[in-house]
This record gives sequence, structure tokens and C-alpha cells, in this order.
Amino acid sequence: MVVSVDSLASRAGLKVLQEGGNAIDAAVTVGFTLAVTYPSAGNIGGGGFMVIRTANNSFHAIDYREKAPITSAKDMFLDGAGNVIKNASVNGYLAVGVPGTVMGLWQAHKKFGSLPWDRLVLPAIQLAKNGFKVGPDLAQQLENFSEPLHKSKAVGNVFFENGKTLSTNHKLRQPQLAATLKRIAKNGADGFYKGETARLIADDMIQNGGLISQNDLDEYETVWRNPIYIRYRGYDIYSMPPPSSGGVVLAEILNTAELYPLNQYGHNSAGYVHTLVEIERHAYYDRARYMGDTDFIKFPIKKLISKSYAKIIKAKINPFVAGKSEKFDPIFSPALESEETTHFSIIDKWGNAVSNTYTLNASFGAKVMVRGAGFLLNNEMDDFSIKPGVPNIYGLIGNDANAIAPQKRMLSSMTPVIIQKNDRLFAVLGSPGGSTIITTVAQIIINLIDFEMNIRQAIEAPRFHHQWLPDVVYHEKRGLNMDTIHILKGWGYRLKSRSDLGRVQGIHLDMDEHANILKGWSDPRGSGAVSGN
Repeated sequence: MVVSVDSLASRAGLKVLQEGGNAIDAAVTVGFTLAVTYPSAGNIGGGGFMVIRTANNSFHAIDYREKAPITSAKDMFLDGAGNVIKNASVNGYLAVGVPGTVMGLWQAHKKFGSLPWDRLVLPAIQLAKNGFKVGPDLAQQLENFSEPLHKSKAVGNVFFENGKTLSTNHKLRQPQLAATLKRIAKNGADGFYKGETARLIADDMIQNGGLISQNDLDEYETVWRNPIYIRYRGYDIYSMPPPSSGGVVLAEILNTAELYPLNQYGHNSAGYVHTLVEIERHAYYDRARYMGDTDFIKFPIKKLISKSYAKIIKAKINPFVAGKSEKFDPIFSPALESEETTHFSIIDKWGNAVSNTYTLNASFGAKVMVRGAGFLLNNEMDDFSIKPGVPNIYGLIGNDANAIAPQKRMLSSMTPVIIQKNDRLFAVLGSPGGSTIITTVAQIIINLIDFEMNIRQAIEAPRFHHQWLPDVVYHEKRGLNMDTIHILKGWGYRLKSRSDLGRVQGIHLDMDEHANILKGWSDPRGSGAVSGN
């Protein structure tokens, strides 16, 4: 089974499985296909994280997060007076981190793949060359970002026709991207980090004030890391370690939640929301206080993910009064959030599983395309702490632990997850959503385990979110009843509704020992698809 945000990608991945490929093979195909069919977040110009479970029950995590260019500097987005230069870390070539996606997929395939590499890239090449009909979601995304995309000279007419963005059912062809993908299919990672594609990237950077050089591309490497392990109510959960904050923050949330009888409170009741919000408040404070790239800084990971630390958090929570984030640190202005990351989940017939989340950061990344190469570049430099105490575009605040440094990986919230019980697969899931990813994933896990929901119910259930700062409980419209809202406000909470939180792609396995039934669901908050047999 393959579950992704795009039906073409899900079907391409399933075909690989049907041809005898494994879950890692299918992940390569889905990853490259989304770079063609879901350009707002699918990518070869970004990076991400992948958690792998092999059929022999071993777990692996590959970090292919972007890196800061070698010539980057801690204060590169500050003016002479030390003030943040507006949008400098968000739009344009200076906002781009060294891409990791191609190397990540290449290294995953090199270690665990079975089918030939060029076969796995072929569907993406064909879709880029021959084109595909634009769906309503992509048409809306292109319209929403028409102005900044139009400003990028390299984008040209890729997403436009007669000066207007492509509308539903118009065919999107990307011949330059097809040529780039052909070089990758033929030469593997060298087809991106060396040769013609690398030259196009480096030249484009020089011409537009960017920092990435051939030296940056030569020096880029992925890292195999030990997954974060969480034991929650008898289930074994594996997720990403730093530079993703996802696994550590998820561990804090679930370890503390385990100390409460959540299923007795009632789903999305006032008591339930209050409990999780207070846990999230403490976990996100730790994220801001401690976390960054552990290749550059050290912080107490073992302590933060321990059961004993969860007891310390619980002792600080008043059961009937809202906590106050200002007691942790001064409150800074909130910033905008973005949903533009994407996740896919895959399980093959042998029990290999892949949980992969990757991104360009904001929608269409830095809004720039490599001239002659046809792919968009990320704006991941904004995920660093540009200046301590100043929120990024997701409203997340950091400190020097996540400050910019040459070849450092920026902190992330991506939280790909694989769950099992008694050595049997139970679920594979993840979500986009910037700072809301971790709380989204945590609530899906609690829905599945504590409330015994099926995968569709767990994904479709209304969600809420708190991230320490701003001190606001975000909840989906119609997600909380008026009685609950009234009680929470009486306890001192400030609430704000929003359209949706996350877009989960999940697979759940029937735990009956005599069945191997895969149940997948793509979040109706988006337009994804499940493909399986």
C-alpha cells in the first residue's frame, strides 16, 4: 500500500510494488514523482527525513535535511543595526539551503533498494516530459502564488499560459525538469550534485546572489541516525532524531500523556484538550530552548525523552487552570504558518515500511527555479533561528542552539513515524504542517491507541494545537463543541479557530494474528490518494 498527497504518485509507487520492488524502491518513485506532480512541496530542490522498518524488524532513520552553505553566517539576514531584513530568509536565492532530497533517496536505495535505480525514476521523467492534467488543488496553489512565481525569471511559462497560471485540466509539461531527472536516472546522485545539473545550480546562484557553490554540492552528505524510540502503552514508536525536533518533542508529549487516563476524559473534551495543551506547552518550550543540529550542539536528549522527565512535566501542570507561557520567557509576536510539507507512507508485502516527510519549507520554497534545470529551490534557511527571540514564518522561536552556521542543518518539525506492537507492524504515518506536524501526529497516535479508532476515524477527527508561543490554542473550525470552548475559556485559555491542521497520510494494520489487512487513508483536508492491493 502507498498513501500520498497525489494519486499519480501513489499509483506509480504501487506499480513498483506490484513489479516486485520493495517499500524503499517505491519511496524513491513516489519521492521523484511528487517533485513533478506536487511542485509546492514535492521536490528535488529540498530535503527531509525517512524512517525505515525492514522485514527483519530493524529500524533506520536517514537524515537528508538541507545544510547551510559553506559561506553562510550567523547574522546574514540582519542589517547593520542588527534588525532582521524582511523576507530575506524567505524569498530568493539567499534563503536556499543545500538540497538533500536526491542524495537521501539515492542513499536509501543504495542500502535497501532492489529494483534498478533508473526504473524507479522513470515515472517522474515520463510525467515531466509528457505532462499531466492539473487538478483543482494544484490549480488553486498556482493561483495563490502566481505573483511571486511570475517574478522568478527561470519559472518562465512552466506554470503559466498566456500570462495566467494553469487552470484545472490544463496540461503541465516540464521538459527541463525531465532532462534533469534523466541525468539523475543515469548517474544517480552524481546526476544532481555533479556535472550539468550542478553547474546550472552554481551558475544560477552566482547570477542571483545565492551562496551555494559546487563546493557545497560536493560536500553534501546524508546521515544515517538512530531513530528516537518511544514506548507508549505497550506500543513501540520510532521517529526522527535531531535535527528534526519531531521525535524528541513527540516523546515528551506521549510520555507525559501516558500518565493520564485520556480515554476516560472523552475525545476532545475540555479535560482532554487542557491536558494535551499543557503538555505541548512544556514540550515546545524545550524545543525552543535546547534543540538544533546535534552535529554542532549538544543537548540532553536522553533526559527529555525519558519517563522520569515526563513526571517532572506532569508535576508542573495544574489540572484546572491554564498555564501561562510568559512564565517561561517573554512573549513575542506570532507569525504566519504554512502547511507546505508533504508526507507519504508505504508498506510492502514483506513487511518493509517507509515513513517519509520532505519539503521545500514554504509553498513553492523560495519561489525561484534553477534556470535550465526546471526545479524549484527550498527556503529552509528560515528554519534557523535568524535572531534569538524572533519567530520564523511558522511562529516558532529559537535561540543560539539553532543559529546559522556553515554546513549546519536547520531544525525541523517533521515527524515521520512507524509504530509496532509485539514486533508486528501497527501503523505508518506522518503529516505536513510546519509547527503543527508534531501535535498532529501525536493526536493521531492517541486516537489509534487510546480511543481505538480505525485509521479513517483517527485521521478525520478534529485536531487542536499549542506550541508555547504564541500562547494560543488553535483548533479546527467545528472541532470543539461550544461547551468545551466555554469551559476552556473559563480556565484561562485563548482560543483561535482555523480551517485545518495537518494533512495526514497513514496506513494501519489489522492486529488480528490471522490477518494481514492494510487499511490506508489520505486526509480529506487535502486531495491525496491510497493505492494498494
